[in-house]
Amino acid sequence: MTQYFEIEQRDGAARIGKFLLSPELRTPCILRAADLGNLVNPGPVVDAGSFWGMESQIELEAHIKEIREKAGNESLIILPHQAYPPSVSADSRGKEKTFTEENGEKMEGPTGSLLRIEGEVQKSDLYVMEGAGTLENNSRKFLETLLKLKDCTPPDTALYAPNLALPENVAMLVYLGIDILDDTRVEIAAYSDIYLTAAGRFYLDSLTEFPCRCRVCASARPAEILNLSKIDRAKFLTAHNRDSLEAELSLVREKIRAGTLREYVEGQCRVRPWLTSLLRLGDFEYDYLEERVPAFRQNQLLAVTSEALSRIEVTRFAQRIQERYTPPDLDILLLLPCAAKKPYSISQSHQKFILSLGKYRKFVHEVILTSPLGIVPRELELTYPAAHYDTAVTGHWDEEEKVWVSGCLEAYLSKHKYKAVVAHVEGAYREICERVASKLGIEIIYTAKESLVSMEALLNLKSAVESLCTAEDFSKKSLNAEEDKKNFLRGIADYQFGEATSLLFSEEAGNLVVKGRFPKYQLFVGKKQLATLIPQYGILALSLEGAELMSKSGKYIVKIDDFVPRGSILAPGVIQADPQIRTNDEVIVLGEKALCIGRAVMSGNEMVKSSRGVAVDIRHVKKL
Repeated sequence: MTQYFEIEQRDGAARIGKFLLSPELRTPCILRAADLGNLVNPGPVVDAGSFWGMESQIELEAHIKEIREKAGNESLIILPHQAYPPSVSADSRGKEKTFTEENGEKMEGPTGSLLRIEGEVQKSDLYVMEGAGTLENNSRKFLETLLKLKDCTPPDTALYAPNLALPENVAMLVYLGIDILDDTRVEIAAYSDIYLTAAGRFYLDSLTEFPCRCRVCASARPAEILNLSKIDRAKFLTAHNRDSLEAELSLVREKIRAGTLREYVEGQCRVRPWLTSLLRLGDFEYDYLEERVPAFRQNQLLAVTSEALSRIEVTRFAQRIQERYTPPDLDILLLLPCAAKKPYSISQSHQKFILSLGKYRKFVHEVILTSPLGIVPRELELTYPAAHYDTAVTGHWDEEEKVWVSGCLEAYLSKHKYKAVVAHVEGAYREICERVASKLGIEIIYTAKESLVSMEALLNLKSAVESLCTAEDFSKKSLNAEEDKKNFLRGIADYQFGEATSLLFSEEAGNLVVKGRFPKYQLFVGKKQLATLIPQYGILALSLEGAELMSKSGKYIVKIDDFVPRGSILAPGVIQADPQIRTNDEVIVLGEKALCIGRAVMSGNEMVKSSRGVAVDIRHVKKL
């Protein structure tokens, strides 16, 4: 925990924060490596150097004291360290020196310390990733090291990866959770006549013109720079390389603010194979990223690469449908294709499907097949990301897409049984249905051959459903208009809150009534409003009465001390939080003196482990 570093904005594992130093240091940022050891005019971060050459503990303590006196209490001192490449085993290192916690406690002001796998974790505001520069091009080892270090440090501290940043990789490093980098690599590249850009690196003698219009590059042409001395060329390239690195990091910060860093990284990672590998391996680390990815975003989710199938929002959606969602008690399942317009039900094609079903629609449960989300029950068509994604439509489905969507449909049909399955689909959608039917040994009724919205196809759809509904051996289970609205809200609540939903829709809650027109539904019991559907994100916002009912489940609860919140709740005021809480989740805040509802600003684990930052934005408060 720290009193000097505060996270202000998050986009998955990427963070925008600030160090309360002099001057204030905004992260993610680039440090000037050459300035870290400057004690004459110290900056916000000072490196105390290594243990090598220190004769005694007394000399070491005197050295630290001298640095603190010169730098002041508002500069962060990276404590003395012994750095080894990660490949050097602990046995080979012998007995390592450490600047002990007892010594650290004698110091005032912020500190940083070297962090290694299986090493002792000292209390610090900044942790330095040992040997980060040696892990370039080894994506598996880099990610493994990063995750282990993240796991053993508090979430409200910063991580510094030295000797690694280049314009081409800075987006990926920040995406995975690195807060601070330095300019070591860009300066080394300059002295090797290497010109750096976000699109890759170029040797100076291979360029006819500079692919950049920064203040440095606009002043000369490559041929002119080649005629300079080695030192002058290095100065020129160092200035450009630093500008390129800073410009790329500025763009990354803007992507974090917009919540679109993932989309940017999916394209940027193509510059180097190890970066593409990092993205794919990172998606396999579901727990690490899922805890940090918000429950919903305000921006559109662009699924334009193969990696979109494995991004957290997609896999979480599919997983929650399988684990949390309960379909209505109906005998007929109708499988439909997706549509470009969202939500699907307002698209022209789905409007025609709905009209053709007519009075028989109440007998069927509609599920939409789509890539990359897999399957979307009609009740969840508003819920993020079902109404918020866009994808490149070519009419051709990759095998990966077919395998993913058929896997989602197979898992759903294995868990939920229907007496009849009707598929109004064509092309790849039909191929997916046929694969699943063959694997599960079930029969699917197909109602279209080519155009799904032709008069013939629509009549076939109506006829197939009508014949099933009028058959003598069917129980004719159906939903009336009021039941359909309740089922719609119940489906969203299941997805959003899991098993806690049963308390909101239980008989003990009373006679539930849904008011309002789609999509602005409101759930009432008598004259008390329990929840409101937020159409922009397809989630429920609870009222105090709804929160009181659901609080008995113990899910999505944030426990605070005996005070009445006024505004936002800060992390130090949180005693306990449900670990399944994610950023932007609807949460219930309970204390001895108050019951509140609000929106989570950080994950449940982060609320408990952090000492700074807003944990929950409160919407309503009830004094107890």
